[in-house]
Amino acid sequence: MKNHLPPGQFETESWPVLHQGDVYDFNEETWNFRLFGEVKEEIVLSFKEVMSLPKTISSIDMHCVTTWSKFATTFEGIKLIEFLKYVELPEDVNYLKIYGYYNGDRFGYSANLPLDKLLGDDALFVYRWKDHAHEWQDISPKHGYPLRFIPPASFYLWKGSKWVSGIQFMKRDEAGFWEELGYSMTANPFKEERYR
Repeated sequence: MKNHLPPGQFETESWPVLHQGDVYDFNEETWNFRLFGEVKEEIVLSFKEVMSLPKTISSIDMHCVTTWSKFATTFEGIKLIEFLKYVELPEDVNYLKIYGYYNGDRFGYSANLPLDKLLGDDALFVYRWKDHAHEWQDISPKHGYPLRFIPPASFYLWKGSKWVSGIQFMKRDEAGFWEELGYSMTANPFKEERYR
């Protein structure tokens, strides 16, 4: 359904900037992306290796727990399933955490998600965007440059880790940064799953 506004949300055409802590200062030489946890072998990818992966362009609606929704922003990025090609997972791995920078720690932020909901074109690690009012441009440092996860519209946007640094694969669900502070584990905006 086009522009289906979840309960308690209002539509905006801007892309508000909201984040905890300071902004990550990107350095290509020190940046890397870890695939770890319940994997046969941990993998570490350089920035060049990540950016050489196949790209996807997809329009994704964003719903923030602070009550704004932005429809049909077009992103270019890398689907989560491209990273799955690098790891061998046990059959009972059903969850993951996507990590990102927080106050000096490249793995200080995390968001938990169910793996089976992230296998489509609407689960992207993005680096540029456009909408009806903006031409293609890199995401800004405040929005998560050089790489930010944008989750499907069936999750509130706090599940979209900024300044991403890796994926931990898990057999059991575990709370991430905001979930440990009382936010919903499942975060479905259409069910208003804001808090536990």
